[in-house]
Amino acid sequence: MADHYRIVLLPGDGIGPEVCAEAVRVLKACTEAGGPAFAFTEHNAGGVAIDRDGDPMPDDTLAECAGADAVLLGAVGGPKWDELTGPMRPESGLLKLRKALGAFANLRPVSIPACLADHSPLKRDRIAGVDLLTVRELTGGIYFGQPVGREGEGDDERAWNTMLYSADEIRRVARVAFEWARKRRGVVTSVDKANVLEVSRLWRDTVRALHEAEYADVELNHLYVDNAAMQIVLRPAQFDVILTGNLFGDILSDTSATLGGSLGLLPSASLGGGTGLFEPVHGSAPDIAGEGKANPLAMILSAAMMLDDLGEANAADAVRRSADRVLEAGYRTADLRTPESKSASTSELGRMIAEEVKDRIGS
Repeated sequence: MADHYRIVLLPGDGIGPEVCAEAVRVLKACTEAGGPAFAFTEHNAGGVAIDRDGDPMPDDTLAECAGADAVLLGAVGGPKWDELTGPMRPESGLLKLRKALGAFANLRPVSIPACLADHSPLKRDRIAGVDLLTVRELTGGIYFGQPVGREGEGDDERAWNTMLYSADEIRRVARVAFEWARKRRGVVTSVDKANVLEVSRLWRDTVRALHEAEYADVELNHLYVDNAAMQIVLRPAQFDVILTGNLFGDILSDTSATLGGSLGLLPSASLGGGTGLFEPVHGSAPDIAGEGKANPLAMILSAAMMLDDLGEANAADAVRRSADRVLEAGYRTADLRTPESKSASTSELGRMIAEEVKDRIGS
């Protein structure tokens, strides 16, 4: 374990600073209870960086992030900056950051505690036991392949994109999926369209060869993307780690994100280089910023993913179990509230989880 980990905080816009503060509170509770220690530095990103620095991701912020052990991002963007275009959009700063960090794999876990099963759009018996992780290739595929073009007019007008992957690009993201499967239940489901697409046949062949050479201890299954989409809805609990390309991962990870009934529960990570980027799936929600209504769980669970990536599995487990314990006790922020639940603000939920963490690590 390191003496301390250097963590760059990018609170961002809207509810970003509120939820980021609760993640920091929980991480500090880990330290106070004898767990890993952290050195935090805070920088502007997104809309607030545009207002203060004229750039959604200033170069000095990029340099700080690249030199850190991990980056925690709140959320960026909002109506205030919607009319901006190109590199001045708040979201463009995230693309710049991911590129600087060499992040080629996006990880989205979906785990639904039994006490929240009734919030899912699926029936309780289908959602019970869901704990899946989607590993999406982030920098290749049809979103980045060349050539891209559009030409002609009227009925003769046409446009084209190119789905392109190299074996090396496939191999490196598959390795991420296999390594995380080893930390979990040891099953990878690789999703492609190998019955139609040549690039998917390369995907399947490359994943299979890597599995045979280095990861024979992990179970490997293959699904076509249309079947995978159906299975996520019909029997989501069957999945452990889903591995797929950029286009299919974009769709499937958003599909799985609906399973829990609230984006406030969903963390994510972008990995690949030496520094990981960890952020909630939800947006900046400026309409509730400053009102104490935001759910900090996705940000706190993103911090737990960070702990996993840093090799601090015990602390990560303590954070997740503490969050579950507070939810099981009936405490809810506005997005999850029911007549039977106990109302909690953003800071109240964060404080209760931090107190649980101290008890778990310290015991």
